[in-house]
Amino acid sequence: MRSSRLSKLLILALLATAPVFAAEKKIARNQLPAAVQKTAEAQSAGATIHGYSQDREDGKLEYEVEMTFQGHSKDVTIAPDGDLLEVEEQVALDQLPTSVQTALLAKAGKGSITKVESIMKHGALVAYEAQVATGAKHSEIQVGPAGQKLVHEE
Repeated sequence: MRSSRLSKLLILALLATAPVFAAEKKIARNQLPAAVQKTAEAQSAGATIHGYSQDREDGKLEYEVEMTFQGHSKDVTIAPDGDLLEVEEQVALDQLPTSVQTALLAKAGKGSITKVESIMKHGALVAYEAQVATGAKHSEIQVGPAGQKLVHEE
């Protein structure tokens, strides 16, 4: 009886959290709304596109375009109406302002920074994000545009 009750609670908990774990859905270019296609074309001029996807962020539908531009990664997130929401673009660590480099290296600690991206939202630089490898463990860290601590992750 007790294990049956526990099983039911576990199933309910999994069902309740299922939408949280919903993964982005890969789609074809022709499945993008016209406004999204127009923004995607403008953002990907001269780039090699690797794929399109749709996802829900905070309950809102978004589209993402993954690409390589001039040898580095660039991902753009677009609202269904074509509004450019976010651009994550790979940048070289040594090309960043010293304050940002110092802050990222301090947060990485003994880990190695393997990739850095700038994060722009609605046309404004809001953060830098670095992927860090510490042995077999991989994590991400963020700092503000001037290397400052962020109030919340972007």
